[in-house]
Amino acid sequence: MTTVALIYDFDGTLSPANMQEFGLIQTFGSNPAQFWNKSNTLSEMNDASEILCYMKTMIDEAKAKGVTLSRESFRKFGSMVKLYPGVSEWFSQINSYGAERGIDVVHYINSSGLTEMIEGTSIYNEFKKVYACSFLYENGEAIWPAVAVDYTAKTQFLFKINKGVHSIRDHSLVNQFLPESERPVPFSRMIYFGDGATDIPCMKLVKQFGGHSIAVYNPEGDNYEKSKQLYQEQRVHFVCPADYSKGGKIWNVVTSIIEKIKTDVELKSLEG
Repeated sequence: MTTVALIYDFDGTLSPANMQEFGLIQTFGSNPAQFWNKSNTLSEMNDASEILCYMKTMIDEAKAKGVTLSRESFRKFGSMVKLYPGVSEWFSQINSYGAERGIDVVHYINSSGLTEMIEGTSIYNEFKKVYACSFLYENGEAIWPAVAVDYTAKTQFLFKINKGVHSIRDHSLVNQFLPESERPVPFSRMIYFGDGATDIPCMKLVKQFGGHSIAVYNPEGDNYEKSKQLYQEQRVHFVCPADYSKGGKIWNVVTSIIEKIKTDVELKSLEG
């Protein structure tokens, strides 16, 4: 079967807010605005990575409030994360649609959120691999960032998906020469879903290499104009409201892409 990879950002793409805002930040005695202000100030004062600074702020706030950040606690808060309409049913429905047409649809996360929290969500088992931030642990408690995923780091995972490399730490296999014909997931068979600035390099890269990029916006929020601008700047092919229900725009766009890929594969087989 032909493999097609659907690659998603998480916050703002599958969920209407940052995953840390569904209970985790509140355990520090802060509201989300206070937490992100503290994290962003740390980043600005030190000209440091926003991702590393939010992870450090999380550890510092937990210590100050006597909160233990364990894998189990992250997963517990992950189970509280809200999802956009249709997300829970999306995976089985689109998998079945692809399988009926000889397409093996596989799903990946490419996020600046936390792997440990995604592990606690109801959809975690739908993904072949989650590429996201994570912590190192000592005596069961988070003590230091293990993986920090910013907008440029996200692009490396596209090449790992392209070559079938699932290890985050690996730098050798992903850089080895592999003929295009032997790569498990050509860029032309990737569909990238994102909502914000950290997704722009991936959106543009997938689009440039023949795949398809979709800017997702919250129909109840204020990011439609930003998504529309991404389309006007030719960074994405499609702008869709964040509703993954069967028959919605995302469904119609993705099923049309699957049909196109199916046709492209059939035409390729007739060459010569």
